[in-house]
This record gives sequence, C-alpha cells and structure tokens, in this order.
Amino acid sequence: MKFAAIIEYKLDDPQLATVRPVHREYLAKLRDQGKLALSGPLLDGGALIIYEAETKEEAEAMYQADPFKTSGVFQSHVIRPYNPIFINRSLLPD
Repeated sequence: MKFAAIIEYKLDDPQLATVRPVHREYLAKLRDQGKLALSGPLLDGGALIIYEAETKEEAEAMYQADPFKTSGVFQSHVIRPYNPIFINRSLLPD
C-alpha cells in the first residue's frame, strides 16, 4: 500500500545543503528495498514522498528515520494513504 507524506521545511534552512546527500542516500536505499515509490521537493518549500508500506505506522517509521527529520530540517508532516489511478511514466524522471 502506498502512503503519501506531505512535508514542510524551509528552503533557507542552513542544514539543508549539508544533510541533503545523506537524505538522498537514505531515500535511494528505500527505493532499492522497494519501499519508496516517488520523492521530490515541492518548489515552494517542502517535499512529497510516497512510501510503499504495509501500514501507516511503517511509513511513519521511515519518515522518522530520514536524516532530514533526525537533523531537524523537516518541520511538520502529514501521512495519508494514497491510491494512484493514473501514472504517465513518460513524464517521470529516469
């Protein structure tokens, strides 16, 4: 089951650039484990991460373990069950 995390953080956070490589390594590991469907920043601040998890609690645990969360970059979030109906794969990055 997919869970969408809508996350808020400030674009001017001084830790953002420092922690970003570790955050992306973490997301790459989740992707390789089949636990990450999609992720990326929202252009006006924040991020969207879509986890593949059995439960909302499992998705929450993945969010809580994210280096952006543990370092304090992520400020707030909401996680909701997500059911994609249409996907145009040609519009997704490689």
